[in-house]
Formats: sequence, structure tokens, C-alpha cells
Amino acid sequence: MSIRYLHTMVRVLDLEKSMAFYGLLGLEETRRYENEKGRFTLIFMAPPEQPECPVELTYNWDGDAGLPSDSRHFGHLAYEVEDIYAVCAHLAANGVVINRPPRDGHMAFVRSPDNVSIELLQKGEALEPAEPWVSMGNTGSW
Repeated sequence: MSIRYLHTMVRVLDLEKSMAFYGLLGLEETRRYENEKGRFTLIFMAPPEQPECPVELTYNWDGDAGLPSDSRHFGHLAYEVEDIYAVCAHLAANGVVINRPPRDGHMAFVRSPDNVSIELLQKGEALEPAEPWVSMGNTGSW
């Protein structure tokens, strides 16, 4: 099984203030993604010598009202995997609940025993949608 660290995500209430704070720590913006439909912005910031170790600042344009209060603005850890279906099957076979199944062949979420949300992303292109994942609904929050 192959796995690679991608990023840690934190929710931010004020994007400019948060970017300024992480800038004070020496992090620089390495990537930006704005999603009009989803009404959010993702800013990836990393140390100049470690662009492969970013923090993802997630800013929801309409605020964070209604989000689970247990997050304390921490979002998730993200890992890229070689075969998302095989990894999810392995986890499920070992008693891990697949909170957000990889219905799209690209993304899944699980939670650690300490309730830390873990995002799994398919390396490269998404796999073709396949059962049992396509028909599987979400379980709990992710």
C-alpha cells in the first residue's frame, strides 16, 4: 500500500487576517482555489523551503454557522493513495467506518479513533465509479 501526505486543512473566519498570521510565521501562498458554486476559497500556504508541506486555509464565504462545533476550526488531514477503493475496502474490513464513501472514485473521508477527519484522495485521475461505493450513503459527519 502506498500513501503520501498532502496537507492539513483548517477553517478560517477571516481569510486576510489568517493569511497575515501564517505569513508572519514565514509561510507563503503556493496555490489558490476559488469555488463560486460551493462558495469557498482554499489558500495553500507553506514554508518557502517546504512547498510540499502546506496548510490549507478554507474560507467559507457565507461563514461557518451550522458546522459541527467539535472541529475547533481544524478540518482534516489529507493523504493521496494509489487505489482509493482498495484502501477503503481495507479500512472497512478492519472496522473503520467510511463516513464519505469514494462514490466518485476520487475522494473519501474517514475518522480516526480520536475523531480526526482524514481525507483520502485518489492519486492521478479518478477511478471509474464502482460498487459498493456508488450506492453507499454518507455515515455521520466527515
